[in-house]
Amino acid sequence: MVHLKEPHLSGLGRNPAAPVEVMVRLAAHAAGRHGLTTRKGQLPDAVAEALLTHGGSDTAVSLHGDRVSPAMRRRIAEHPDPAIRDAYADFVRTMVERGARMSIEDLVEAYDRVPTELAASSDPKVRAMVAVAWQDRPITVQLALLTDPDPGVRAAATRSEHPGVPDDHYERCLADPAVQANIARRLPLTFDQFARLLATGDEAVLHAVAGNPHLTADMVTYLQGSEDPHVHVAVAYSRHTTPETRDRLLALVEAENESGRDDAGLALHWSPYSPSWLRDAPLAERLTYLQCPHVVFRREVAASGDLPDHAWRQLDEDPDVSVRRAAAHRPDTPPQVLLQLLRAHGDLSHIRPMLVDHPNFPRHELRGFVEEQDPRVRILALKDLELPPADLRGLAASAESFLRAGTARHPNIPTDLLELLLTDPEPRVTDDAAANPLLPRAQMDRILAKAGL
Repeated sequence: MVHLKEPHLSGLGRNPAAPVEVMVRLAAHAAGRHGLTTRKGQLPDAVAEALLTHGGSDTAVSLHGDRVSPAMRRRIAEHPDPAIRDAYADFVRTMVERGARMSIEDLVEAYDRVPTELAASSDPKVRAMVAVAWQDRPITVQLALLTDPDPGVRAAATRSEHPGVPDDHYERCLADPAVQANIARRLPLTFDQFARLLATGDEAVLHAVAGNPHLTADMVTYLQGSEDPHVHVAVAYSRHTTPETRDRLLALVEAENESGRDDAGLALHWSPYSPSWLRDAPLAERLTYLQCPHVVFRREVAASGDLPDHAWRQLDEDPDVSVRRAAAHRPDTPPQVLLQLLRAHGDLSHIRPMLVDHPNFPRHELRGFVEEQDPRVRILALKDLELPPADLRGLAASAESFLRAGTARHPNIPTDLLELLLTDPEPRVTDDAAANPLLPRAQMDRILAKAGL
């Protein structure tokens, strides 16, 4: 993370080329410690010691596990100051108390107990955290958690699909208000069980049941009588719903959204429902959805891997860009399709792998992206690791700070341009420039000297 007031120091703390002596000096400043505690890899002992000296217990929280050597872990465990000695364990215990998710490795290290012992802790918040964090727990532990006296623990034990609920515990769980919603969304239900869940009147249970992928046709028909927009969307996405009913339900929710009904907007744009069943449907059935008026169905078809050429051509020309993006992720996407899509719309960094990294993408075309008008497209030129200095200078002069930051991170940036970006008014750009391993040692020393280090 960037230290907004001293980004030079936080960036330098993250710089993988920073010598130990530089890092030790950085540890004397809060912004330097900020960067050092977020850098990747194990910290040298001298740096960890400097962090303890200047940062105390606040910094000691980050000095655990593989972040420090075994010798330094022993040093911290035996430290005379209990605030430093117990900093990490106290942090984890506080997070558990607040219900913030921690990994099972965090719990084992902080409590110094094996997972089976933690699962039997006298503290229900610890047991609940184990139920969330220990995904591959044995069935004996799962059964104990499913029958735990604390409802929060039972809820945590059923939050994920695995390790699941044994058959002989279905009825017990279906009758338990603490876990009904969790299991109603994934367990196969008889019509009697289905009716009993709806009779609870619990909205969370209703929404969970509506999204259950195992519902039968008569259950889906029954749900059509609901007035809840989330249920309407779930039913519309069901494999048992006719096209006419689907159109009617979605049109109703869209009309409610336009009239200002907030839950209708949430149901349309933020619900967890999707027609994911379509991915496993027979090819002939999937092909009938190529002309579906609802984007979500075409997008699911585009996620297939075995469509005929004519279907791919149609999806590559779909009016909705999200459908075209989904289709472009197939293994044999033509290079020209990828190029045209990215030139028109750029890429999405939160969907991995990115399309620009597709094996068929013509990477020799990347350099030409510096001429694109849309900055969201132009940034892809930085994927060319040998982008010429002249092009990097042009990108560094962009009005958009994300383009300047990307230039500051580039592995082919000239030293003088890197030093120029160290003066950028945007902290993220300055931080990234200071974190670039091409930064000369002399410039590192100037940064330290300016900060009085």
